[in-house]
Amino acid sequence: MSRTKIPVLVMAFICALAFGLLGQHGSDKVSAQTSESYAIRNARIVTVSGPVIENGTVVISGGKIAAVGADVSVPSGAKVIDAKGLSVYPGMMDADTEIGLTEIGSVAGSVDTNEIGDNNANIHVDVAIRPDSSHIAVTRVNGITSALTAPRGGMIAGQSAIINLDGWTAQEMILKSPVAMHINWPGAGGGRGFGGEFGPGGPQRSVTELRREQEKQIESLKKILRDASAYGDAKDARAKDASLPKQDVDLKLEALIPVVRGLIPVVINVNMERDIKSAIAFVGEMKLKGIISGGIEAYKVADQLKAKNIPVIVGPVLRVPVKEDDPYDAPFTNAGLLAKAGVKIAFQTNDSAYSRNLPYHAGMAAAFGLPKEEALKAVTINPAEIFGVSDRLGSIEKGKIANLIVTDGDPLEIRTQIKHVFINGRDIPLTSRHTELYEKYKARP
Repeated sequence: MSRTKIPVLVMAFICALAFGLLGQHGSDKVSAQTSESYAIRNARIVTVSGPVIENGTVVISGGKIAAVGADVSVPSGAKVIDAKGLSVYPGMMDADTEIGLTEIGSVAGSVDTNEIGDNNANIHVDVAIRPDSSHIAVTRVNGITSALTAPRGGMIAGQSAIINLDGWTAQEMILKSPVAMHINWPGAGGGRGFGGEFGPGGPQRSVTELRREQEKQIESLKKILRDASAYGDAKDARAKDASLPKQDVDLKLEALIPVVRGLIPVVINVNMERDIKSAIAFVGEMKLKGIISGGIEAYKVADQLKAKNIPVIVGPVLRVPVKEDDPYDAPFTNAGLLAKAGVKIAFQTNDSAYSRNLPYHAGMAAAFGLPKEEALKAVTINPAEIFGVSDRLGSIEKGKIANLIVTDGDPLEIRTQIKHVFINGRDIPLTSRHTELYEKYKARP
């Protein structure tokens, strides 16, 4: 063996040993986090799914809720949090946001919500989530522990994901993906900037021209879905009979197969009464599982939404009316009127930087007719049920993921302080860019 080869082998051995030790250390750290246990004692527990427990204990173990009740004993080795005078709630969920996809709206390189083209069905946001986004920490310290983050661009925008607002990687954060296919309804006042009337300085067109163009776009959307259904049938037929001609792969139609078969819902971003009625008819004709998002005038068709069992993701609530003759409180009363009609609702911020304000959207709706219990459900169990994760999130029940918040009051009240945030059973530090800047400038000479 030559003298020049010995140092190389020695270095290789040292590197292998070092990486082995580091890997072992990392593994121990992860297992320690997932096995850490907590007992939150003497707390008022708002389970959402059942009655309030005025003085009880919640036990967290292995990232899950291990026990909850008035007579629960504290397991040996658990870290005890005395929550006397405090309340425990399920962590809240923002039911439609851009969190993890948008950092600075005016900087194109930090925005991953839009793709070019009308049909982006094959786009799925789970590959674009940035776990180190500053908005994540800012949002979760206000009691929001999970969110549905969604694409925006095109008529068919793509597929959303539900994420926990904690994790080293995007894959660690993802709870469910895909969750739904998102469609921006064509036409005036329909969605988030797709189709319809032009903005300031753009060409002005008559209402007749706009409606004709809208109908054309809706027919185009129907054709895409019919093509996806035919594509799925042909794929199934070829799987049964290999002698059939080879089928060209179309990733966009492939992504729409679960939609046309009712396996995943479509979230339709639509706001005005006329367009919501069209969207309801579209869902029925195409036999889709529909969810309305935005729904500024959804209260006007609440009975139809209830009859078709179509939920509404309401919001943003904290906004001005869209029509100059609308009542000043139209944005605030919408949710209450929908809930009164029996429509299942959830709340969204439709944002990233202001996702932290989710509780106050629900709180404002509660101040204008929505019962407080329903407002709390609309940021906890309702979005979990709408998007098919209620077996894991949305209430304080044994076996569910330990996404919990400990507060000194009603989390929908702006005066309430969050004392603890648990995500996946981890006690999250209550620090963010906001708190860091506050401490920095508070200490300025």
